[in-house]
Amino acid sequence: MRTLTACLLLVFTGLQVSPSRGAYSQLGRVIRIRNKGGKFSIQGGMQCTWGAREVSDSVVLTVKCENPRAHVEGGITEITCDYRARPQSCPGFVSDPRAFWKQLGRALKRLQGKVCREERALVKPAMCKRAPREAHFKLDLSSSVASAQSGDPTAFPGTTACSSRAEYCSSSWASVCSFFFSILQGDDC
Repeated sequence: MRTLTACLLLVFTGLQVSPSRGAYSQLGRVIRIRNKGGKFSIQGGMQCTWGAREVSDSVVLTVKCENPRAHVEGGITEITCDYRARPQSCPGFVSDPRAFWKQLGRALKRLQGKVCREERALVKPAMCKRAPREAHFKLDLSSSVASAQSGDPTAFPGTTACSSRAEYCSSSWASVCSFFFSILQGDDC
């Protein structure tokens, strides 16, 4: 009878939660956040990547978005920010961490124009909808940084197709010469 009690005591202590370490133990199984991340795109042609890392008892989700077209056209070229949460307080995270990270990627994509901009927009994986508020990723405004570049670079005055046609074609053959130049170079004039 004593050995049965001792065995049951060991089993129950193995199921204990260790919130100070930021991970849960289930019969010796510890959930760690290692190299979790993904890619998604948002409105305006921004290509985003995200990665998660463990910081003390919480998880920091870093999001970085780049817009390659903005380097030429102008506008916001890069946005970087951090979201913080304690996903360990979500039962879904504890039971199926792989599904949690997939759903987190989908939740980030659903935010679209609110990524790194709206503090009130929480990142909630579907399995944690009813979890405590601390389980949802909230934007850390102090970490949000946006870089912009002015657009429309000034065009250098140079030769156009029209000016090169005028140089090569004399007035008597201008129509025939223009026809051949339009075939070879395209019709810019």
